[in-house]
Amino acid sequence: MANYLKSSRSIGTIIVLLLLCMSLTDLVAADGEDRGAESKSVPEFVGNIREYWIAADEVMWDYAPSFPINLMSGEEFTDDQKVFVEEGIGRTYLKSVYREYTPGFGALIERSEEENAYLGLLGPIIRAEVGETIIVHFKNNTRFPASIHPHGVFYTKTSEGARYNDGTEESGKADDTVFPGSSYTYVWSVPRRAGPAKRDPSSIMWPYHSHVHTTADTNAGLIGAIIITRKGMANADGSPRDIDREFVSLFNVYDENVSNYLDVNLGNCTSGICDPDDEDFQESNLMHGINGLLWGNNTYTMNKGERVRWHVFAMGTEVDLHTPHWHGATLKHNGNRVDVTEILPAASKSLTFRPDIAGTWMYHCHVNDHLDAGMMTVFTVLEN
Repeated sequence: MANYLKSSRSIGTIIVLLLLCMSLTDLVAADGEDRGAESKSVPEFVGNIREYWIAADEVMWDYAPSFPINLMSGEEFTDDQKVFVEEGIGRTYLKSVYREYTPGFGALIERSEEENAYLGLLGPIIRAEVGETIIVHFKNNTRFPASIHPHGVFYTKTSEGARYNDGTEESGKADDTVFPGSSYTYVWSVPRRAGPAKRDPSSIMWPYHSHVHTTADTNAGLIGAIIITRKGMANADGSPRDIDREFVSLFNVYDENVSNYLDVNLGNCTSGICDPDDEDFQESNLMHGINGLLWGNNTYTMNKGERVRWHVFAMGTEVDLHTPHWHGATLKHNGNRVDVTEILPAASKSLTFRPDIAGTWMYHCHVNDHLDAGMMTVFTVLEN
């Protein structure tokens, strides 16, 4: 018995040591439920490194470039719809957007034809597999301070990208406020708790956004998506091996009344009332879009039978309760079958389906006010 106890203690010691090692190497763990060990500190540089050069740039953005034709009806915009695309400032605003560059900010990286068809205002998709490290070199080319604050991933206080009274020294706040013309490098690790849990699909999404003046920054356009793939399930580019196509949709009411650029955009107000305190003018500046595009001005294309993943999220105020609905399809979310799901500001969901009937299908928010104001588009399923 004594030998057995001694042996058991030795085995127990080995197990404890193994568990301690696992807590330090948790970044390379595979799928499973979250454990307390994941809250421990982890090294900043672990595993493969994925490096991005992302700038905040100023662009003139057209919410409805098909004007005067409403692509959903195939007819001219109605008088009620013109409130959002013709009255007040109209449909074109100066905005800030995240854009990806080649290393050292050498040249702007043009989006693929597929991405260009639907991503709209969203920043570049940042990808990683559980166990990797993300490095983002950020440059602020705008006239206002900006930052990048990620959700979900592991970061220290020097890579949080959000300024508040957190007890850190001023010397440690360079990540929180990146001034115009300045740059900063963020380092985020991807532990298992940042990736898919047991009932999640092989990839999940987290938002990233500027957090200097969050309301003004995000309504100006500084929002993007981080997609994390389960350990051992990623292609070379970080996308999941078991999926043929991934799409990201931000359902958002951009409130141009609180954007950093309101004063600048007021100079382009040429139709109707141009008084910032007038309720009708304020209403005309609420742009109800999917990825910043209204009434069918973005589209998603896939083939019948493909494995397709949709990452949907929201951002904004209490009006940004959205219910994405896919016509002609049902999707799986955490074991449930749905064709409508619900999302709240900064919350996201990842759903998967195999389109089984060819055609062009409506994709929209089912909140009536949002639907009436243009939060709709289509997805097209092609026959193989």
